[in-house]
Amino acid sequence: MIQAIGLTSNPRKELPPAVDDVSFEARPGRVTALLGAPGAGKTTTLRLMLELQRGRGITYFRGRPLHRIAHPSREVGVLLSEVPGHPARTIRGQLGMVCAAVGVPIRRVDEVIEVVGLVSLCDERLGTLSRGMDRRLGLACALLSDPHALVLDDPAGGLSVTEGRWLHGILRAHAAHGGTVLFSTDDPKEAARTADRVITLEGGRLVADQEAADFARTRLRPRVAVRSPHAARLGALLAKEARAAQRSVEVVREDGNRLSVYGSTCADIGETAFRHGILVHQLADETGDMGPHATLPAEGLASATVVTSALLTSTSATSTSTDDADAPMDDASTEDASTEDAPTTDEPVTAVTATGAHTPDEPGPTAESRTRAAASPGARDLPPLPPPIAVRQALSPLRPLRYELRRATGVGTGYLTAITVLVSSALLSVLLARIGHTPQPRLLAAWPRDCPLPPAALGAGLLGALAFGEEFRHPALAADRGTVPRRLGLLAAKLLVASVTALALAVLTVGCDLEMLYLVYGRDLAGVPADWLSLSASWIGLTVGCAWAGVLAAGIFRSTTAGLAAVLAVPVVVVPLVQKTLAGPSVRKAAGFSERLRELLLMQWPFGGARYIAAGARLVAQPVGGALMLSLTALLCAYLLTTLRSRVR
Repeated sequence: MIQAIGLTSNPRKELPPAVDDVSFEARPGRVTALLGAPGAGKTTTLRLMLELQRGRGITYFRGRPLHRIAHPSREVGVLLSEVPGHPARTIRGQLGMVCAAVGVPIRRVDEVIEVVGLVSLCDERLGTLSRGMDRRLGLACALLSDPHALVLDDPAGGLSVTEGRWLHGILRAHAAHGGTVLFSTDDPKEAARTADRVITLEGGRLVADQEAADFARTRLRPRVAVRSPHAARLGALLAKEARAAQRSVEVVREDGNRLSVYGSTCADIGETAFRHGILVHQLADETGDMGPHATLPAEGLASATVVTSALLTSTSATSTSTDDADAPMDDASTEDASTEDAPTTDEPVTAVTATGAHTPDEPGPTAESRTRAAASPGARDLPPLPPPIAVRQALSPLRPLRYELRRATGVGTGYLTAITVLVSSALLSVLLARIGHTPQPRLLAAWPRDCPLPPAALGAGLLGALAFGEEFRHPALAADRGTVPRRLGLLAAKLLVASVTALALAVLTVGCDLEMLYLVYGRDLAGVPADWLSLSASWIGLTVGCAWAGVLAAGIFRSTTAGLAAVLAVPVVVVPLVQKTLAGPSVRKAAGFSERLRELLLMQWPFGGARYIAAGARLVAQPVGGALMLSLTALLCAYLLTTLRSRVR
């Protein structure tokens, strides 16, 4: 069961809140529709329920608010907008990535794809999907973790009749298995046709909470649409015959030459027009929307009313009931005035003025909802004002390493970047060897003296920046809020995958350059340097450090461009500063650093570890190594600071 109590959004400057004190229930095993015109507050209500927007109130999902549920995705399946996946990712790849995020086995993908009917399209790219297929994919993402409740915002919007019927069939099947379904719509006919209960919003307030049968009886009424060049005359004749036959017929004169007749049939209206020689252009059965405050006239009382626009007051006056012939003239004029002042909307607005009929006042749904909210679990412990709603942070994927691997391998960006790096590096090494005056280590790395970084380091930094940049551009982890969780588990997974990618790119680059130099110039330039071990450590440290810098900077600034700019800033800005700092005279030296470190830790370095510690210290002491280490430390501290700040908020 879903219980929403006192949902109120924060005021927007001088404007009233978009949602004001909305309370309702959505019961298990039933489909509940949240109905309202555009701007009525449907989406805001759903976002307040899901703790995606600040406000006041509380929503219980089977007795617990969402922020108290360990795994919200396993309790509530959400579909608020289009699936924000990478356009180049396939349907199967997107669902596999979401599976790793919510912690369900990969075999669940095949089950859900079969349920939503995407078996033949599972290898299609997301950028090529139609509106209907995108809705099917969004529903598949919502059903992946087999949630108890489904919350959907206008799921059938923009779909064809066939697609909409299929979607509502899936929702009905989920409710039949004991689940709770809540969806929003602005079509009253769709709500009456597909839902068990209809909750109506208007201007951010709850105006009705009805069973679907009651909703259809009070708001949706069958009518006959008539178009005729003599609409006024035909309306008067229909009202006259209805009074003579003691039948309750209501004739509504709308814009132009159109009539809406309630309480009659196409056959009766056609016979009346034929007898009096009136030309009719259209005669069709329809279902009219009476508006959110509609009521029915009292049954068993004969009445006939013609409701017209302000330009046709004479027609209303001629259709006065014969039973009220002796009534005072003031009453008739008052009745006409009230009819003329009735508000007009896009749908026909009817004013029922049955003679002698007194429409009973219906109990206010707002009071009923408040009484029901007060009896809900936990409501008696609430303060006089509803509790504030804090924006719920997106959770880290339950299987971050598996998620990151599927994210990185699901699109061709990484493969294309690696191929570009290898080709450009091989060509650049051949060109540098032809020009000459380039040391062999720089030839193998394809690193000209005038370039800030070699192609392999730039490629590793770009791939690292894409690790977080694509998350913010296509937020699969936070599809409903647009922000990506800054969690240490996700960061560790991204750093690990970026390290492996950078290491592979560094080894492949040197191998390709070495093979290319051998093919073009022979063995003279294809030899292995004598100090290859220290050079390899420096080379791997450079590429991995650039990848880490891209990951951290993109995670902090939420942009791939910012991540790549941070990678370039290391040699362009930080290295000159470090060189300027180290260029001054040195009075002290760090000789014997490894021995003193061993004495401090009271342990022996195994396998000649002192030599490796000294080599690492020498790498850090170099300008590029020191600048890279300084940049990584600053970026990591900034990332941790933003993570702690988001948790405090």
